[in-house]
Amino acid sequence: MTKQPLVNMYKILSIAAGLALFTLACQQPAKTNQQEDANNNAQQTPASNVKVPVFEVDSAYAYTAKQVSFGPRIPNTPAQKKCADWLIQQLKPLADTVYVQHTTVIGPKKVSLPCINIIASFNPAATQRILLLSHWDTRPHADQDAFDKTKQLDGADDGASGVGVLLETARQLHAQKPQAGIDILLTDVEDYGVSEEENSFCLGTQYWARNPHVRGYKANYGILLDMVGGRASQFYMEAGSQQYAYGPMKMFWDVANRLGYSDYFRYENIGAGITDDHVYVNTIANIPTFDIIALQPNGNFVPHWHTTNDNMTVIDKRTLQVVGQTILEVIYKQPFEY
Repeated sequence: MTKQPLVNMYKILSIAAGLALFTLACQQPAKTNQQEDANNNAQQTPASNVKVPVFEVDSAYAYTAKQVSFGPRIPNTPAQKKCADWLIQQLKPLADTVYVQHTTVIGPKKVSLPCINIIASFNPAATQRILLLSHWDTRPHADQDAFDKTKQLDGADDGASGVGVLLETARQLHAQKPQAGIDILLTDVEDYGVSEEENSFCLGTQYWARNPHVRGYKANYGILLDMVGGRASQFYMEAGSQQYAYGPMKMFWDVANRLGYSDYFRYENIGAGITDDHVYVNTIANIPTFDIIALQPNGNFVPHWHTTNDNMTVIDKRTLQVVGQTILEVIYKQPFEY
């Protein structure tokens, strides 16, 4: 994930540079039936009458901590396989279908990296769908650390927090079936890139965008979670998200503010454009997708980003609750009202 306004960081690009990366294409292989829902819509319970489940934050926190317990989830390490096996094990009893993409991607300096994307599908017959995604891998070194840039990091916020929220979301989707179709995409090899090599980040998402789990897969929109667990996080409307997915993003922010989360979901335009997984979902898969990611008001990443301080001490249950409850409110009450 790349950045520009300040130094040579990796997640935020200036708006001009970020938008220049966007190109169009699309492709797909197969599995699942998504066709019968149109005739049933009239008989479904009005969304306004649906009781929204309570997001169990202790569960999301435990899911986050469990990922961290495997150690840094760096591609081509034992922790990568152990964590992937555990994620699949968690999702299989919850989802209608779980797809696993095993592939090899080419990272910086032409290094071959094993990549494991995991997709959990809920209510597969529904034609109206929302894609929820987060990366589960860890950056191989703490390149922004003030003391030792060669050390590995836990990636508690940058990776594990978003996945923790989505695993708890999956648990709720299993307990109370939504009317909308939901697909949870956990992507690998997101954070192995270097700023000198264009498109070297988000390799698992780039692969999925060209090779989706279902032939012809489409969703109405996507929501990317990246760094959504840090204490007192603030989420601003990112520039590329505004360009490609302003409607659903504005709806999400409005819901969060209506729930009383205005300290977290901010409307101020700080002008930050981020090269993150949503770029490739927008431009290759052509699914309007917005990014929920913690930023500082000056457009910088939060201080623990890509440092050894990104561990469980920065994870705050209140932040996980705010993000997770807003997701459930949108899914069950107004998934397509934008």
